[in-house]
Amino acid sequence: MAIGSTILTFSVQLADMDRGVYDDFSLRVARHPSETDAYMVTRLLAYCLEYEDGITFSEGISTTDEPAVLVRDLTGAVTAWIEVGAPDAERLHFGSKLADRARVYTHRDPAKVIAAWAGKRIHNAEAIDVRSFDPGFIDDAVRLLERRNMLTLTVTESQLYLDLNGTTLSSAVHTHPAA
Repeated sequence: MAIGSTILTFSVQLADMDRGVYDDFSLRVARHPSETDAYMVTRLLAYCLEYEDGITFSEGISTTDEPAVLVRDLTGAVTAWIEVGAPDAERLHFGSKLADRARVYTHRDPAKVIAAWAGKRIHNAEAIDVRSFDPGFIDDAVRLLERRNMLTLTVTESQLYLDLNGTTLSSAVHTHPAA
């Protein structure tokens, strides 16, 4: 019998002053058995940092035709393709052609993620950026996870302040061009 996903719940208070986005919402995040906690936390942060009407998590890590996070408009068209981790160039090419914008959030070394795409065809690569966090930030956040979580996320001038279950962490949100 296959091991099922672990469900974590998050009560989120978001104040993204850089984008003028302020909201309180709840999330149920399913962590697939093959998904690392670091990937799941990065996926959660990507969702919060890209939060807007129409945002959703994809069906899961096993879905090959959708990114980790995507945004659809009212017609159902994909407007944002948001990958997590280290997607291959072909997948990023597909997403960039499909959506108005594409972005990658990674918990890995962004230079290595970008280097893997060198010489490969990626549609509109110059418009894609890779976002990363300070070394150790994601690992510190992983250690604070519980089944039920209280999360306050404040973003100002590309600096992220995360209060997770009563412990505050901070990191710059680093932006790296994909091409």
